[in-house]
Amino acid sequence: MDSLIQDAKTLFNVHLTARQVMSLITYEKELLEWDQKFNLTAIRDVESIRTKHFLDSYSCVLAWQATPPLRLIDVGTGAGFPGIPLKIVYPQMHVTLVESVGKKAMFCQHIVSKLGLENIDVIKTRAEDIGQKPEHRESYDYAVARAVANLNILSEYLLPLVKIGGNVL
Repeated sequence: MDSLIQDAKTLFNVHLTARQVMSLITYEKELLEWDQKFNLTAIRDVESIRTKHFLDSYSCVLAWQATPPLRLIDVGTGAGFPGIPLKIVYPQMHVTLVESVGKKAMFCQHIVSKLGLENIDVIKTRAEDIGQKPEHRESYDYAVARAVANLNILSEYLLPLVKIGGNVL
């Protein structure tokens, strides 16, 4: 975990507090435990979880520098990446996680509850459907996604979600 703490600080200027580190440790432990039963991710070793899930999630910080978004939507979140690690670091941010696979959405809800995270919603729906819902159209400062679809298709999913002047990552 020391390597993650140092890399987050060096690469992304993310300074993890002791409480945030404990949340990440709990998240990691729960992910490994649930993954044995539900096949949530192909990344199954601790070091890869820390670099390919947690650290990769913090790369979003480079886009907004010192001003994190107030509202972020993570489409196709899977086991909660990057939305939950970002929420841990930016507790004031309102985060919406969108996942169509029931077991993954259930895991995200479990982690949100286990970590006591507030102002974070888990919605079980498909990426192409969320932008059709009026309560989500043009509602977010940032829309993020990892490995959901080709860029041209992904743009169609994400662009309706961001406010004018919002960003897609």
